[in-house]
Amino acid sequence: MTDIGAWRAEVVDHRRAEGPPPFERARPAGEPLARRHGVAVHGGAGAITAVDAGNRPLWTHACAGRPNAAHISGDRVLVTTDSLEYTPWGFLGPALLLDLSTGRLVAELRGERGAARGGGRFLLGLEGYGIFETREYDGEGSETARWPSYGHYVVGSGVRVVEADRRVPTQGRVVRLLPDGVVAPGPALSDPQPPKPVVLPDGTLLVLDRHLLRAVDRDLATTVLAELTPLTDSRTIRALRQDGAHLVATFAEPSPAHPVRYTVDTWTLRLSPTGA
Repeated sequence: MTDIGAWRAEVVDHRRAEGPPPFERARPAGEPLARRHGVAVHGGAGAITAVDAGNRPLWTHACAGRPNAAHISGDRVLVTTDSLEYTPWGFLGPALLLDLSTGRLVAELRGERGAARGGGRFLLGLEGYGIFETREYDGEGSETARWPSYGHYVVGSGVRVVEADRRVPTQGRVVRLLPDGVVAPGPALSDPQPPKPVVLPDGTLLVLDRHLLRAVDRDLATTVLAELTPLTDSRTIRALRQDGAHLVATFAEPSPAHPVRYTVDTWTLRLSPTGA
């Protein structure tokens, strides 16, 4: 058991099996990309649709590729997409800023990962081919800020980023975005592609940094809650999710003889506040 700071974590189960890698869980059939104020935004191949609380169609907007995420702020929705035809940047498709009530295209932007801020503002980030940045856009698609950072965005009291840079060794950190393009550095990471963090009710981030489970508070102070089996293959795929009072950390290591086969280690940890 580890007992540090505001939280403690105890390993209660560890299992090993052969199976598929722990990609993010598929969205249940019919589950929208985003929902707010009685409007649900759905995505399918070549189209973005919105329905009201009674599941009645409001609008449809045709798009290149397939929508993968949507973020709603004010009367706007930002939809990121995957596409094979749009750009030589792998699967990157256009990021579409739409009017939430009508589906009208407000602006076509470029970015891989987004997040909603208040007042109709959005964050949109891009990494690769010499680019490692996050831009902020207003409701009309005009850029209002830019930072040299990219990764998983956590919007709350400000914006924190669990950076992902695909460099070996990585230069990624957990950082905070400040006004005027300033990036406040927090703890350094050892994983160039950390999985999506878990955000606890008090704002603590739980970050799976290779084989270490880190807790990072709002002030970017960090502690290690657990140390799991060290990784032996840089191609290991990792995932972290919360299941009630438990955390589930999954590691899938490809077989040297059969690259499409994986040895999957699943760790279950009991999470509790230190005052409990």
